[in-house]
Amino acid sequence: MPLVGAVGCPCRGPPLKLARRTQRPPPRRTIAPKCDISSPPPPLTRRAVSAASLLLTAIPFLASSPQLPVASASETDAEVVGGGGSAAVLELERYTDQDQGFTLLKPASWPKVEKAGATALFQQEGKGSNNIGVVVSPVRLSSLTDFGTPQFVADRLLQAEKKKESTKSAEVISTGERSGHDGLTVYEIEYSLDSTRGGMKRIFTAAFVASRKLYLLNVAHSDTEEKPLDKQTRLVLEKVLHSFDNV
Repeated sequence: MPLVGAVGCPCRGPPLKLARRTQRPPPRRTIAPKCDISSPPPPLTRRAVSAASLLLTAIPFLASSPQLPVASASETDAEVVGGGGSAAVLELERYTDQDQGFTLLKPASWPKVEKAGATALFQQEGKGSNNIGVVVSPVRLSSLTDFGTPQFVADRLLQAEKKKESTKSAEVISTGERSGHDGLTVYEIEYSLDSTRGGMKRIFTAAFVASRKLYLLNVAHSDTEEKPLDKQTRLVLEKVLHSFDNV
């Protein structure tokens, strides 16, 4: 699924103006913006961004982010999900990034691809719009609860989605939270998205903060009227969502 770099913090108020002098005016100086959790999110650019990057935009307290290393995979925890019927069975395997400190289950048949701004990205072969992505960025909070409730985060995420020129509609389906490793609070959000880029999609997002880092999981899958998301695939995607955790 589609994913981003760090988002800067907005300035509060207009830039300061220097008083006029009779002598030659002094050179202009750049005033560094101050982070404020109460400040509104910065405006979105026109480029296409993933739901994970939109959530980064919606949370305006990110620290500057260095270049992140590429994650390494471990395939020692394989699991088959799904039952009989005509739908294809997706086999899930464990993916763990010890350097960045996260783990999740992902379809074994979805290869990892490289994309700028993404810590890890997996795409269904032949249909890249179905994907799973992870972004890890430094923050100045110790917990996601310091920012707000799951519903509050979902509202900010949808506000950012609706500001995109390509978005036709976006609607929150459900929000919730669960306990992760060592009692870590993990937020989970599900919403539908209809856009001129990719059509109707179902988006599953999970987020948590650990060791002053914001971890974002974004699972995107097509969900059209002609071919809606089937029950078996949904169960697999939900298992991916619930498996996202700190290590």
